[in-house]
Amino acid sequence: MNVDIINPWTGQCDYRYDYMQEPQVEALLAASAHGFADWSRRTLCERAAVLRRVATGLRQERATLAALMSAEMGKLQREGLAEIDKSAACCEYYADHAGDYLADEPIATEAIRSYVSYQPIGCVLAIMPWNFPVWQVFRFLAPALMAGNVALLKHAITVPRCADAIARVVHAAGVPGGAFAALHIDNAMAARVIADARIAAVTLTGSERAGRSVAATAGKNLKKCVLELGGSDAFIVLDDADLDRAITVAVASRFGNAGQTCIAAKRFIVVKKALKGFTDRLLSAAQGLIVGDPLHAATTLAPMARADLRSAVHGQVERSIAAGARAVVGCQLPQHPCAYPASVLAGVVPGMPAYDEELFGPVASILAANDDADAVRIANDTRFGLGASVWGEDRERAERIARALDVGAVFVNALVRSDVRLPFGGSKQSGYGRELAEHGIREFVNIRSVWVD
Repeated sequence: MNVDIINPWTGQCDYRYDYMQEPQVEALLAASAHGFADWSRRTLCERAAVLRRVATGLRQERATLAALMSAEMGKLQREGLAEIDKSAACCEYYADHAGDYLADEPIATEAIRSYVSYQPIGCVLAIMPWNFPVWQVFRFLAPALMAGNVALLKHAITVPRCADAIARVVHAAGVPGGAFAALHIDNAMAARVIADARIAAVTLTGSERAGRSVAATAGKNLKKCVLELGGSDAFIVLDDADLDRAITVAVASRFGNAGQTCIAAKRFIVVKKALKGFTDRLLSAAQGLIVGDPLHAATTLAPMARADLRSAVHGQVERSIAAGARAVVGCQLPQHPCAYPASVLAGVVPGMPAYDEELFGPVASILAANDDADAVRIANDTRFGLGASVWGEDRERAERIARALDVGAVFVNALVRSDVRLPFGGSKQSGYGRELAEHGIREFVNIRSVWVD
């Protein structure tokens, strides 16, 4: 089957490819099984040296990789460059710290010696999304390789050249072909790969629908899986918040990557005393964002990745307005098929898509809260639980509120983000398991108890 890759800004077909056939997939599965025997025997120092070369290669290819992201999913050039830098730093972080995370852990018992060891498990299949086509891959790949595992990547079908470019950089740095390869396959073939005995575990970043499907297949075959799914993060603004500081981060969080970020702030829950000041600032900032060619420096808002994604978001906006929300800026379809203006909906209440669903695009929802307790209630009134932030000058008060939020990550007076030093993942329908830090590298190892008497 031919897959056409349409440039989101030009509307032109930039690339066409075919899905891999079964013999190609079988060859890569067989290579990964042989590759694991080799890669897992290498010392941590040897693996670390390779990961550092991967980091160097990423930086050398940053312009090329950023251009591919712009062409395949519309990312702003400067955002793409930052993504490459973050991915390179992730490789270096695990090269530096994996030894500590994987070292034998002595446990005091009545034995002569007892300890916990962390052993690689085999091949990890990664099913990755299009919105951060490089960072999402290295977020799983760097710890997986340092743990001694090997990996196969089933990337989103719309970013095949990003997948191939990652493979080229990784292999040029010295990672053997059997330790990493990209699979260009459809969902049906992906399910067969998950079930294959040579796959030890699965990690997925994607939609709730994809998460349910992958979890069901993995569970049927008794495979460990980690799921990072959608989010509708709360951005709580208290009555003592520094509004100018909060707005700067609010705009970066909601409208960066054209709003197509799982951990973007999506529901702006504002205590009534701060409501007008925050809303006025957000409207002014949103009106100043310019949708345009992602390769142009003057562009401050990227196009959305696909026309159908834009249509889906606009449908949610229209249904929210029909239910009583107010379109205070944007919320109109421009002529360009993938462009969507920075938009703000006010008066958002339960029963509206802007309240109940994830809006995966550049649309901010403003929700009014009576007080701190009401803000917490609204923030937790969602099936999602990925991240949240709380804004207030009384940090102890803000932290008390933060502790009451049912999410995987909460930031006080700071941008919610994935940081390689901290575990990342969600609760409720936002998934389970953790990536990054020591928690992430230990998700895909055999945690083995050893007793010597």
